[in-house]
Amino acid sequence: MSDADRPDLSGPDADRLLSALFDRHAPSLHAYLARRLDTATADDLVAETFLIAWTARARYRPDEAPARAWLYGIATNLLRRHARSEVRGLRAYAREGGKAVDVATPEALAVSRADASNHVRAMAGGIADLRQEERDVLLLVAWAGLRPSEAAEALGITSVTCRTRLHRARRALRKYADLLEENHD
Repeated sequence: MSDADRPDLSGPDADRLLSALFDRHAPSLHAYLARRLDTATADDLVAETFLIAWTARARYRPDEAPARAWLYGIATNLLRRHARSEVRGLRAYAREGGKAVDVATPEALAVSRADASNHVRAMAGGIADLRQEERDVLLLVAWAGLRPSEAAEALGITSVTCRTRLHRARRALRKYADLLEENHD
């Protein structure tokens, strides 16, 4: 990995290096956060992530994790503060998902949207039912595009633990997909 991936943020150049990290990683962090939360909250959490990174810059250890994983770890910890409302929202969507109807659409599109809505509702319920630790790993890999090893670094867990949590999350979500298939046939 290059020095840009593991910058020394404890030195006099920290402001420039952190600014470069912001330019490089803020868009992907925002995309990850916006998929889990609303855009406005994602904006706030990206800003808070970099504020915490600035405050904690002297404690960052480049030999322990690349900056990208460190930043995703901070962002994920901030997300945990929102976990209770996130789960409530997913459960509500699982109950109510896709009830808005566009009366101007053709019948085939309406049927397609209803079917997609059922899939989304079931998967939202499945994601909500995951343990927080499994949900964090799954969404870092699926939505943020981190490799399992990077997700492990971001969460401060071993690669084996990360892969185990990812396996459990995927297995649990297969249950929801199987139920959809049974109900669809």
